[in-house]
Amino acid sequence: MARIGVELRVTQGCPSAADSAGPALDARQPAPLLAEGEIARLTAQMAAGNEAAYRQFFEHYYQRLHRYLIVVCAGQEDMARDALQGALLRVARHARRFDSEEAFWQWLAVLARSAARDEQRKQRRYGSFLERFFRARPPEESAVSPAQAESQLETLLAAQLALLPPEDRALVEAKYLAGQPVKALAQAAGTTEKALESRLGRLRQKLKTALLAALKHEKDA
Repeated sequence: MARIGVELRVTQGCPSAADSAGPALDARQPAPLLAEGEIARLTAQMAAGNEAAYRQFFEHYYQRLHRYLIVVCAGQEDMARDALQGALLRVARHARRFDSEEAFWQWLAVLARSAARDEQRKQRRYGSFLERFFRARPPEESAVSPAQAESQLETLLAAQLALLPPEDRALVEAKYLAGQPVKALAQAAGTTEKALESRLGRLRQKLKTALLAALKHEKDA
């Protein structure tokens, strides 16, 4: 019964994937990784259906899973969002204790790839020509590892940052890499905090669009 309640909260109460896409796609930084000793406690409580444990799990792994799925789904944001929802449901249904963060993350990555394959199969049901074309091919499973996904996002982000005008690049790096507050950046730029936040929002959206396009291009190449 406790797990049913958790599953309902997964489908209704977890943050939007579009709002929690990690540092490469969103302004917020993900929570730091848990210490090894904390993993056993957290996962044991999750297996028991403890809602506070699931809230802590979302805080530490939601953005990380979404970043991974963005790469697995080759930049297809809608598919990644739906796959993330499926992965979280799998976590709620099959939660068990893990003694190491590495083993726990590898398990989460397996669930995420399984959910992504399900979404790929669903999408192949739609569209006339594309449906016939893809139906003749076996389902594709991404071989990308979590570490490769993070590295790929970091490489693509660095490339896109390099394409920005120097002033915009310096602003993004100051805010999201150096962690300088908006107030100080606005004062240095001689503008208001609201105006600077709007500018940062436009730059984030520009980088996000470019990252997703780059991921799709690499998938098609």
